[in-house]
Amino acid sequence: MHLSMRDIKKRVIATEKTAKITKAMNMVSASKLKVAQRAAEGFRPYMQRIEEIICSLENSGERIDNPLMIPRVVNKTCYILLTSDKGLAGPFNTNIFKMYEEKAKDKNSIVYTLGIKGYFYTKSHKEIKRMNDNIISLPDDVPFENVLGIVDNILKKYIAKEIDEVVLVYNHFVNTVNIVPSTKVILPIGNVSKEDDSKNKKTIASSYEFEGGIDSILNAVLPLYLENLVYGTVLDSKASEHASRMTSMKNATDNAKDVISKLSLAYNRARQAAITLELNDIIGGSNAISGGE
Repeated sequence: MHLSMRDIKKRVIATEKTAKITKAMNMVSASKLKVAQRAAEGFRPYMQRIEEIICSLENSGERIDNPLMIPRVVNKTCYILLTSDKGLAGPFNTNIFKMYEEKAKDKNSIVYTLGIKGYFYTKSHKEIKRMNDNIISLPDDVPFENVLGIVDNILKKYIAKEIDEVVLVYNHFVNTVNIVPSTKVILPIGNVSKEDDSKNKKTIASSYEFEGGIDSILNAVLPLYLENLVYGTVLDSKASEHASRMTSMKNATDNAKDVISKLSLAYNRARQAAITLELNDIIGGSNAISGGE
């Protein structure tokens, strides 16, 4: 389609405005990513201490008979989808949905959504059963209190045997260019000693001394462990979201610059053609006058 010089100029101006917006959003996301990374890193030592306590209990030699740690036949799985509240984050949410669809295929499942995008995804798919009928928002600064009610609700369903397995579906932050869609089984609670990668965990854990029965201690520690596990994963997901949006906005800015470059080239060519046409008209008129004389 042939565009006039005026149309090309309008598109250049509009694209330049878009590039300014996407560049600003890129800078905002970069700033939020730093905050999210600090929050996730600052929370990690506290989580490690709770894991050490559970490791110590697992290695105590006593028989563990807690319902949250005993595997059962899985008749129904609950998937917790950690999505974003806002868009413009590239494939961040799409990867979550694809991962869920792959894992939940041919399974009897129910979904718990955290994030506005996840809620409307399940709402648009009538075949998906939702555990929460209300929207649970995940703002940038997620209060720990928000997680307490979620975990408490899921624990009640699990203990009542309405669900037999709980799986987190989220994006794991590796670095700004590597966001990995992941799943994590949080119920039943597996062998934390085996799951941990730290070489010193068992050594540190053996230094703990406990008073009271192992069951009563686990009854107090395991819900706390689950709350922190979910919250830590939310922080991880938030870092992934900001990194994904930062990359997406950078790509959008680069694409806008490419469009501006192409439009400017087309504008200059059209301008050159118009000048050439005017020169031809002037030369033609001058020749006609010279011939008449």
